[in-house]
Amino acid sequence: MKRNVAAVILSAIMIVAPLASAADKAAADAELQAMWKAVQTDKKAYVASVLNLTPAEAKNFWPIYDQYQRDLDMYNRRRNVALEGMIGSDKPVSDLYAKQLASELIAADEGEIKARRKMQNKLIQNRLLSPLPANKAARYLQIESRIRAVQLYGIAEEFPLIK
Repeated sequence: MKRNVAAVILSAIMIVAPLASAADKAAADAELQAMWKAVQTDKKAYVASVLNLTPAEAKNFWPIYDQYQRDLDMYNRRRNVALEGMIGSDKPVSDLYAKQLASELIAADEGEIKARRKMQNKLIQNRLLSPLPANKAARYLQIESRIRAVQLYGIAEEFPLIK
């Protein structure tokens, strides 16, 4: 009898779990789409709305944010130039050019990681000097990661693979 009850419960869990997972994924997708629309309209306003900074926190945070955005823009331009050069050619990509393209893309990624680390170090300093409480700093890092993931997904969809 106990085995039958356990089997029924296990079966119910196996049926309901994928449905709940699908609903969770749909909600997460909708949340990411809403975030991306807000970011495209005004990224700084979106970040401000999510972080809910005090005036003192804002005074210390926004210069760090602005510097990081300038760094990101530089590495995004570098990545875009490399990718546009690849798709701008009607000819097949040579081995030499493919190596150069790979090096440029990796250099852009490495530069972006260095900029993120620099920004993170400024946000999460020793407790007395930190411009933000640790939970807000971590939330901002999560926000940037999500935004970046959506941007990179868009790039992956946009640019074809090398032939």
